[in-house]
Amino acid sequence: MSQFLSHKPKNKEKVLVIHNPAAKGSKAERFAGQIAKLSPRIVVIATSGPGAAQRIAEEGVKAGFGTIVAAGGDGTINEVVNGIVGRGVRFGLLPAGTMNVFATELGLPQSLEDCWDVIEAGHHRDVDLGIANGRFFVQLAGVGLDAQVVKETKPEDKRSFGPLSYLAVAAVVAGRKPPRLSVTNHLNEVIEGSFVMVGNGRYYGGPFELFKGATIYDGLLDVLVFQNLGFLDIVRYLQSILFGTHAELPDVVHFRTSHLHVSSSDDVPLEVDGELHGTAPVDFSVSKQKLSVILPF
Repeated sequence: MSQFLSHKPKNKEKVLVIHNPAAKGSKAERFAGQIAKLSPRIVVIATSGPGAAQRIAEEGVKAGFGTIVAAGGDGTINEVVNGIVGRGVRFGLLPAGTMNVFATELGLPQSLEDCWDVIEAGHHRDVDLGIANGRFFVQLAGVGLDAQVVKETKPEDKRSFGPLSYLAVAAVVAGRKPPRLSVTNHLNEVIEGSFVMVGNGRYYGGPFELFKGATIYDGLLDVLVFQNLGFLDIVRYLQSILFGTHAELPDVVHFRTSHLHVSSSDDVPLEVDGELHGTAPVDFSVSKQKLSVILPF
């Protein structure tokens, strides 16, 4: 933990902020400066690439930081959470990046200063975490279509076009023959489908309330299985998600569970909080360990 030797806190009053420079592109240096100016309590450490945020978070725990904050998108959040879960550390969030679904779920304000005020107030609550093949996730995971879109969306397009970049790639992916997935629920019932989305909270992709009625406090995962496999079916599903009518479709199965299993004979990718994490088969469950999150209320 050499990078913390000059920053090791004398007590837990210091706050470690893990900043992903890629989340702000050319504005990254200025954003990091804005974070540092929020408070003399802040120690800012920038990530250097995939996996760095988790390593920094783990080192921060060892160095004695009681509050560790992610300043980035959902991928950065996921890495930081996987570095601190079960370690008695409070988690804070300064949203940045292409997607900030968890920030939306928590009801965080949009400005950097207001988010820091939330962290300063220090109100925190334990929230659920999902697990996908051993990887913790705070908000969502998917097998099939959305994971394939994540896989094929270029980082530069995400920075330039934001969520629209995913929609463009989704249109291309929808034109291919989709995989056939088998979803085994908590009752050992097998449901066939073309893609599966698993939510810890309500939101997907920012403003889309994909999992209506879901909550990050109920100890359950919300699951949507999209059953049909044709091109027009996929297009119809995408349209219904955009307009919030997907739950009304007769070929979309929704259930809540503490665990499920997804398998396929095809090579189907898995995404966890918007980042790729292997392929099917996938075992999903709700973690017994909670995450202590600083909230605005």
